Amino acid sequence: MINFSHLAEKYQTPLYVYDFDAIAQQYETLKEAFRARKAIMAFAIKSNSNLSVVQHLAKLGAGADCVSIGEVRRALLAGVPKYKIIFSGVGKQDHEIKEALESDILFINLESEAEFERVEMIAKELGLQARISIRVNPNIDPKTHPYISTGLHGNKFGVEINAAKRMYLKAKKSEHLDPVGIHFHIGSQLTELEPIREATEIVADLVRTLQAVDINLKFFDVGGGLGVTYENEVTIDPKEYAQAILATMRGLDMTIICEPGRFITANAGYFLTRVMYEKQNDEKRFVIVDGAMNDLIRPSLYSAYHKIEAVDNESEKSPADIVGPVCESGDFFAKERLMPRLKHNDLIVVYSAGAYGFGMGSNYNTRGRAAEVALEEGKDRVIRRRESFDDLVALEKEFLL
Repeated sequence: MINFSHLAEKYQTPLYVYDFDAIAQQYETLKEAFRARKAIMAFAIKSNSNLSVVQHLAKLGAGADCVSIGEVRRALLAGVPKYKIIFSGVGKQDHEIKEALESDILFINLESEAEFERVEMIAKELGLQARISIRVNPNIDPKTHPYISTGLHGNKFGVEINAAKRMYLKAKKSEHLDPVGIHFHIGSQLTELEPIREATEIVADLVRTLQAVDINLKFFDVGGGLGVTYENEVTIDPKEYAQAILATMRGLDMTIICEPGRFITANAGYFLTRVMYEKQNDEKRFVIVDGAMNDLIRPSLYSAYHKIEAVDNESEKSPADIVGPVCESGDFFAKERLMPRLKHNDLIVVYSAGAYGFGMGSNYNTRGRAAEVALEEGKDRVIRRRESFDDLVALEKEFLL
């Protein structure tokens, strides 16, 4: 049982807390599911990019799925081996491509024919051969929130099957490209297995087609997206997930790459915030807390549900909107949520906050971002200090006239 009151008193609020033991357990569960095949679990850094979180996973053997050169740098700084780092994303700048090639990471994931040409040109300028993968868009509906759907032709990610074939054929003939992998990722917070199985089958068939023309890929990257329980979702069993993928890959001797993010960290994270006061407008009740949408934007951005509880308060409950101090009507954590009567300084816990929480935060309204704390083997420690006002203005004040 986590002592939230102790942590809030020691580190103040708003505060992010990550259970490193729970993170390790999730990682090992997914790794074990794929143990029958050569596999790399490449943690999706965008889900939680804290260096200590990434380092914790690197020590367990994880790789890194990165979508900016900044994330590649984070992975390297945290100790992820370069041969386990993948660089994805639909819009890589030339300097990012150059740095990734010079860093000698596992491969760059290409998402368009135009990007293909830029990578080939930059590799030629550097006198290098770029290891590449191509992200295939299998046009499968992942049945998730439209903002986190990535596998349909209407999404910006990846290339269609025929375009992928053209790109692989061109890469095979190129002196400066080495096609080593294939990649797909149909979306995030996936809770149905069938779309994953269908997408895997389509991409596995493409691999067999490429083998017929002597293009033999080494890495089969199935992306990430395994969903977690926020409210009452029925999630996919990792063993069933692995078996569905492996069943489509019979006869293919390739290393599987899986890119878990939310699955690893979401339910290992908690956001702590204190009540400032309650407010009643006619029939509407508001609980105003010191956390805000700049700290945790998922409810405002996705209408996402997070379990929310008051610590050590079992009094009678009534509906309330839990809102922050940011000057936006969209600044809320929940609406019409049953909550006990709360008073100044009462503590509230927002659950499932370990993925796409802090990383999507901002300094809107000139608010410093929360501190982050790790729990491991019964001990707590700061892994990112709370931002101060001086931190917020450090890049601006020298330019004052």
